[in-house]
Amino acid sequence: MYGDDATIRRILTELGDTWAVVGLSANRNRAAYGVARVLQRFGKRIVPVHPKAETVHGERGYASLADIPFDVDVVDVFVNSALAGAVADEAVARGAKAVWFQLGVVDADAYERTGAAGVEMVMDRCPAIEIPRLN
Repeated sequence: MYGDDATIRRILTELGDTWAVVGLSANRNRAAYGVARVLQRFGKRIVPVHPKAETVHGERGYASLADIPFDVDVVDVFVNSALAGAVADEAVARGAKAVWFQLGVVDADAYERTGAAGVEMVMDRCPAIEIPRLN
């Protein structure tokens, strides 16, 4: 398992409320769209990160993590597993406190690198499922 309940709870309640959601676009049919809405309902500020840099749920989007001009606490990753490791590395480099890989997104090497850098990480889980479960 990549992320126990204590780690999940810490990320959701203690590490900050600004979540960059990588892969979030205005496409209502994508999982990221609904999960971002749930994060907002639970008091998180979502920051859409997608090449189109669309505004989603009232929040301005950015084309990449590097383009965000303010600190991000958690990077929530909705990209293919083959691309996710690079996103985790970028999240660590820019000072994120945690990285969250969504359901189906797994990269064991990225998990090891992220943890070795002192950054919390959860993989193959969904905060929209975990928030109500842990409350």
